[in-house]
Amino acid sequence: MISATKSLVRYAWAVLAYNLLVILWGAYVRASGSGAGCGRHWPLCNGGLVSRSDSAKTLVEASHRVTSGIAMIVVVGLMVWTLRALPRGHRARKLAIASTFFIFTEALVGAGLVLFELVATDKSMKRGLSMILHLDNTFLLLAALSLTAWTLTHDGAKAVSDEVSAPVTRPSWLRPVVFVALFAVLVLGSSGAIAALGDTLFPATSLREGLAQDLSPLAHVFLRLRVLHPFIALLAGAVVFVGASLVRMAKPSARTRTLSRVVTLVFATQFALGLLNVTLLAPVGLQLAHLLLADATWIALVLMGWEALYATPVEVAQSPIMSRNGPAPMSDVPPSTSSVDPVT
Repeated sequence: MISATKSLVRYAWAVLAYNLLVILWGAYVRASGSGAGCGRHWPLCNGGLVSRSDSAKTLVEASHRVTSGIAMIVVVGLMVWTLRALPRGHRARKLAIASTFFIFTEALVGAGLVLFELVATDKSMKRGLSMILHLDNTFLLLAALSLTAWTLTHDGAKAVSDEVSAPVTRPSWLRPVVFVALFAVLVLGSSGAIAALGDTLFPATSLREGLAQDLSPLAHVFLRLRVLHPFIALLAGAVVFVGASLVRMAKPSARTRTLSRVVTLVFATQFALGLLNVTLLAPVGLQLAHLLLADATWIALVLMGWEALYATPVEVAQSPIMSRNGPAPMSDVPPSTSSVDPVT
């Protein structure tokens, strides 16, 4: 089998890590109100390049565009390297292509936010819908990147041929369980994007004031949706915990069982951090930590689902039969003596 080089594997994981940092920086752009720092211009900033005299918000937004541009370059580099290094049929090739597709759609969504001025203090429903679209595309990008790195690490090559791979039987209910859990986290992430937008646009000075904002009959639609986020998190958590338990019950590989426990642990930690985020009125640093754990939950869930549904069977080598002259081929095995007539 033709395997990916260690350098390619390391590069794939580094690309995933870098994109996580870019996503966190993008969240800081939103939380700090710097989305309009470059005006209604894209990809240039205010029609040109930044200078030392520009405001802090301009520098924050401009740096986000630079890091996002680098992210696009390294993802395209991952696709080119993967296509050149691996043979046709290797699953990492398609996943690397998908990663490139989603990094370009990510750039288009970001450009749309700027060109249509759905940034800074904009409170329109268009901005809310664009935030959900942005979050969903980001999750799909992370899924493609993490699966690219994962298959490069664990597949080693194309799937083992049918002649040497053992058939894998999976319960018929396993696929819907995995996809329902993924959908639940996607919905939770979308509601979290609206909740974070509400925290940015309608900051509160106390927990009581925040609750009054949410429960007011005159509350903005973002605040009405924000108050639902904790309840959506409870429901999604139940779906994820049950799904991870059912995956373990299916008796899959050791990697799948480990990933299912990671999903449960990271989601529980994320939920606790979300409660702390609400209690402390969503400070920017805590928002970023909450987002990072949300991304980690999604990645772990995607990898768990992949291992549970699409893991390549592992070829098990037969132990050679030993003779006085060393290992003997199977053809040298003597016939059973039970069928030999006794000597008279």
